[in-house]
Amino acid sequence: MKKFVCVSVLGASALTLAACGETATASADGSDSNPITAAEVEAAQQAWGEGIVAIGATFTEEGDFRARAEEHINTHYAYGDDATILFKPTLAAEDQFRESFDEALSYFVGTEGTEDGGFAIAPYTAVRWENNGTVIDEDGDMAVAMGNYFFTGTDGNETKVEYSFAYEKDENGELKIVLHHSSLPFNPS
Repeated sequence: MKKFVCVSVLGASALTLAACGETATASADGSDSNPITAAEVEAAQQAWGEGIVAIGATFTEEGDFRARAEEHINTHYAYGDDATILFKPTLAAEDQFRESFDEALSYFVGTEGTEDGGFAIAPYTAVRWENNGTVIDEDGDMAVAMGNYFFTGTDGNETKVEYSFAYEKDENGELKIVLHHSSLPFNPS
């Protein structure tokens, strides 16, 4: 289990800003390290949103949206190699948790006879992120970001969704999602 540094939002900002300026360094055992930075998290978020938009555009253009969604999952999530991925999609009630690649794919593109209507084929024209905060563990091995993201529909209206994402780097130094939890904001009425 990784140790997390729990700090206030201001403290997290200072921690992540300090991490942004770091380059690869040697660890105590002499191996190179490549800590995750806040800038990398923001770039991963931007790329994830662009991928969702691309899946919907491919669907609208009657292209191979399923292949585009597979590419999206392979690019952004750490499925495979017996990795444990914690994925709780926004619009999932019967099958709340998506532990496998195929379950994630079903959520993004839909599967007949299930609750999955194809979230990513809606389509959306933009995804905008508002991070409440990002915490990077003391070794720079994992980053957790939480906040709201907004999905713009073809009618121009935004849907606000709350999220928590956790990232780890793969062997190629690319950020991969290991936790994705999103939900619609609480409605007291």
